[in-house]
Amino acid sequence: MGRLTLDIASETLRLAQPFRIAGHVFDTSDIIVVTLSDGRARGRGEASGVFFLGETVDGMRGQLEAARAALEAWPTREALRFILPPGGARNAIDCALWELEAALTGQPVWRLAGLDPPRPLRTTFTLGADSPEVMARGAADYAQARSIKIKLTGDLPLDQARVRAIRSARPDAWLGVDGNQGFVRADLDGLIETLVEQRVSLLEQPLARGHEPELEGVASPIPIAADESCVSLADVAAAIGRFQVINIKLDKCGGLTEGLLMAAKARRLGLGVMVGTMVGTSLATGPGFVLGQVCDLVDLDGPTFLAKDRPPGVVYSDGAVWAGEDVWGDPASAVAA
Repeated sequence: MGRLTLDIASETLRLAQPFRIAGHVFDTSDIIVVTLSDGRARGRGEASGVFFLGETVDGMRGQLEAARAALEAWPTREALRFILPPGGARNAIDCALWELEAALTGQPVWRLAGLDPPRPLRTTFTLGADSPEVMARGAADYAQARSIKIKLTGDLPLDQARVRAIRSARPDAWLGVDGNQGFVRADLDGLIETLVEQRVSLLEQPLARGHEPELEGVASPIPIAADESCVSLADVAAAIGRFQVINIKLDKCGGLTEGLLMAAKARRLGLGVMVGTMVGTSLATGPGFVLGQVCDLVDLDGPTFLAKDRPPGVVYSDGAVWAGEDVWGDPASAVAA
């Protein structure tokens, strides 16, 4: 095999409306898009990085430029795990390598990964934090959603009111909440009591990263999921006794290769597995859709926040997401002459 050519582009995606979580409000999402080509075929990957770890487009680009020689020497996906650390830069390259291999072998990514043919996946649709009334209207407007994830901020009385209002508006829906590190241990008992009362099925990342030991011994009938507390494969074992589910995001862990390893290890340890995504286009969602085929919970609604998605796009229908091979991983993909 000859050398590859690496192209790195950056884009700013505009959100349809501001999106609020604990401690942050997002109006845009800055991303990188990489392309690896051997002159016959190409593979692509998109990444926004990990905002809570301080990743930026400039930082990811710097990582890629520093490793350009190794990346253009056609590394295996396993070798890539030692060339770049977990994070957005590795994710973009890893996804590009998967798609490039699909194009060169004529096999879709799911088959290369040893998976069964993909199926549509029921996904959550996320409500950004706002007043209880606004969030309840948003839940009602999510007519097709069968699963809704609620962003909370750590203001316990207000968050309890948010959950009650949304449950009243959508008595039929599966509900999960995401604390995005906004709570303290003293608030958990009151929060969990309300979640049980309102038939909420998942509590994601209630405490700040670094405070995981405080979850030991918490008696919660609702599974607690690790997001910011579980970045890569090295973090999975530490979830035992503190979390019941891990949320794998390819931008965090560094790509589909590591994501599949994390899912397999979580299964061996008796943990539930969730796949999530940062805000990005359908190109970023496609690899997550492949990982979602082996997950219990799916949160792949990133493109729904954008003012404009990248065509061809994933399809949302009846509460489920479908990412065809034309979105990412197309074995017929080739570089134009």
